[in-house]
Amino acid sequence: MSRIWESLFSKNGLAAKEIAKKMIFIEAGERIPRVEDFVQSLSLGRGTVQGALKVLENLRAIHLESRGHLGTFLITKDMHLLKEIAGVGSLMGAMPLPYSTLYEGLATGLIEVSDAMLNRVNLAYMRGSKQRLEGLKSRRYDFVVMSQLAAEEEIAQDNNLQIAINFGPETYVTRHQIFLANAHENQIKEGMRVGIDYTSIDQSKITLLECENLNVELVPLNYMQLFDSLQSGSLDAAVWNADETRANKVLKKVDFKSEKAKAIAKKASTSVVLMEKDRPEVSNFLLRLDKQLILDIQRLVVEKKKLPHY
Repeated sequence: MSRIWESLFSKNGLAAKEIAKKMIFIEAGERIPRVEDFVQSLSLGRGTVQGALKVLENLRAIHLESRGHLGTFLITKDMHLLKEIAGVGSLMGAMPLPYSTLYEGLATGLIEVSDAMLNRVNLAYMRGSKQRLEGLKSRRYDFVVMSQLAAEEEIAQDNNLQIAINFGPETYVTRHQIFLANAHENQIKEGMRVGIDYTSIDQSKITLLECENLNVELVPLNYMQLFDSLQSGSLDAAVWNADETRANKVLKKVDFKSEKAKAIAKKASTSVVLMEKDRPEVSNFLLRLDKQLILDIQRLVVEKKKLPHY
């Protein structure tokens, strides 16, 4: 280990790690906080702050320029080196299995836009918003992608959760509809066997509202088993993502009859990024993502004008 890197274990070096975290979010050409600002925000001595800035310059993580009464400006920075010093790694997120072009496009957009910021997010793919939420709360994931409907349901029960990004309607799914095994039926009726996946907040909530006051048999199933169950005739109906190409080819689909189901369907089509409030380093990064560029990439993937990669 060089003597310069050993300097990170000194008092000034430990302070440099904290200042490096702040430098990550300052663009080249911008004025950095005053020494007094660092003293107050980090509870450090003036000499320690000055020494910490010198450590970062010696490591060539930053190059500063003093401009007199105008302040000190960040001329260049080595983002990878700053993150190494700060101990800030890539963020880990979780989103639904990429079985639709909307999901593929959203994953591609998140990865490409974060790549451009020199901090690629890593994504895990898993079925069920409940499972993704458990991963968020256990800190296996820094953020999760789910519908606005599911996110708001969870926020109502846990005030440490917040929506960091809202991508707008028809970015999670185009819409949900009722899929029917019998092509002669036009709605869910009394006596039908209706599939329900309680691990999916969207699917289960919409299903319960559509079946409200109807004497139906609710059959608990994994979301990914609904298609096979409808096709085999072991189910009569199920609420499902209308973007599912397999089902569109062989099953009849109809719109909801329940006004309550219709009312929440828009939120179920809206994708959001959910995170914990006490993770400022996560929110700082997520809020810097170019949301419109992510949506543009998603659209190109959906329109088959761009190959997905995730």
